[in-house]
This record gives sequence, C-alpha cells and structure tokens, in this order.
Amino acid sequence: MYAIIEIGAKQYSVKMDDIIDVNKQDIKEGKELKIDKVLLVSKDKKIEIGQPYLKDAKVSAEVLDQIKGEKTISFKYRRRKSSDWTKGHREKLTRIKIKDISIGS
Repeated sequence: MYAIIEIGAKQYSVKMDDIIDVNKQDIKEGKELKIDKVLLVSKDKKIEIGQPYLKDAKVSAEVLDQIKGEKTISFKYRRRKSSDWTKGHREKLTRIKIKDISIGS
C-alpha cells in the first residue's frame, strides 16, 4: 500500500515506515502529524485518485526531528567587471516517519 501526499507545495510518494524530509512544520519532536491532503492511494490492485484530494483518506506520521538540509552554494560571476559573489543556503526540514495510511472511515 502506498499513497501520494502533498505537504507544502511538494508531493511525496510514501509507504508504511518510510522516513522522509519535508519542509519545516511547526510540530514538536515525538508528536503526531495528520496529513489529509492525499492525492492518491493504492491498495493491492485498487487505485483511488482524488480530484484533487481524497475526502476520506488520511496519512498519519510521527515527527522524528527538526533538521537542516544540505548547504547549497550559488555563485555569480561577471566577466571583465571584477564582480562576483557567493551565497550559501540551508533549508530547514522536518524528518517524519509514516505510521499509517488509511482510507474510508
């Protein structure tokens, strides 16, 4: 069984016990996160697709940690101008573990 969920502006394909990093969520470590923006659920050979979301599908996850992502470097250089700059950026992320995918009431 797997599901496609939306958190923030990104979509993730998840299964039971998957650990994924998503955009920062304001939830403490160890707390449960309920995700109701479920786009698709596949169970055995049966696939249910929402338009855009499934009404009675829910995914519950446990917040494991608040972390920072990898550092990305951007560099700009202009030829013959003695002009260049370098900037670094680290995204704040929340690491979650998928506990349950449920469909129906």
